[in-house]
Amino acid sequence: MTMSMATPWNFLARSAQVAEDLRRAMRAPGTDLATAALTIARIEYPTLDRDRYLTMLERMGAEAAVRIAPAVSGQEAVRALNHYLYEDLGFSGNSDHYDDSRNSFLNEVLDRRTGIPISLAIVYIEVARRAGLRVEGVNFPGHFLLRVPAAVGADTDPKAFLVVDPFHDGAILDRDDCEQLYQQHGGDAELEDRQLEPATRPQIVARTLMNLKRLYVRMRSFPQARLVSELLLAVDPSSLTELRDRGLLAYHLEDFHAALRDLESYLRLSTIGPVDSAAAPGEDGQIAEQVQTLRRRVAALN
Repeated sequence: MTMSMATPWNFLARSAQVAEDLRRAMRAPGTDLATAALTIARIEYPTLDRDRYLTMLERMGAEAAVRIAPAVSGQEAVRALNHYLYEDLGFSGNSDHYDDSRNSFLNEVLDRRTGIPISLAIVYIEVARRAGLRVEGVNFPGHFLLRVPAAVGADTDPKAFLVVDPFHDGAILDRDDCEQLYQQHGGDAELEDRQLEPATRPQIVARTLMNLKRLYVRMRSFPQARLVSELLLAVDPSSLTELRDRGLLAYHLEDFHAALRDLESYLRLSTIGPVDSAAAPGEDGQIAEQVQTLRRRVAALN
């Protein structure tokens, strides 16, 4: 869905509300990802019935708990959960239409039973959490993964875990598999242990948003891309990159006052120095020049 270049004010008002709701979801204690993911889905589905999908996850989690209960190892638990999610419910990676934006929205993933690695990972994590199984995300380069304790029960060793690929039917990957996947996605050195560290909730939410932002920019859906930048700033208010990008997207949408505010703030907070540093090298120098142009346009509008 692509909007006109002039962003409607009601869309901006909705953007502010979605951003505030996401901030609230991120402040909530615990590890819940579903609420944040369903808040993100309101980019395209403003009247989304969040409770319907949370109830769906609760039911799935209750059934998964029954399936997992007999497991005496992490591997058995993964196999039981995989059978339920991928065989009984029919979840699968959407290889044919990977760049379909619906793959990034949790409501669509739950309805259509298909998605990309990170959205399927969120389903996997949230169902497992409700079933009493700890599953963590792995912010792996190019392909989001999961990690599951190798043993079940209270006395689990955090250093002993299984790596699971949510996109390929929950396949369990060994170290060689991970190394090969790393190289496929541009790794220019050997895989390091830090690449398999568990991801935080903000990291998972931010990666979901970055995927969406790339898609929207590619489709020239600038209002939605601007909203995604707003949401990324809700997750990480200190992100200068998103402050800059929000300003550039406002510029594309001819919201010159907002563009000037963001780009001036970006230059002031960045390392290049004063806002008037038009002689700065590279992209920041270009942005400084844009700021000068914006000042003249805004002055002419006043």
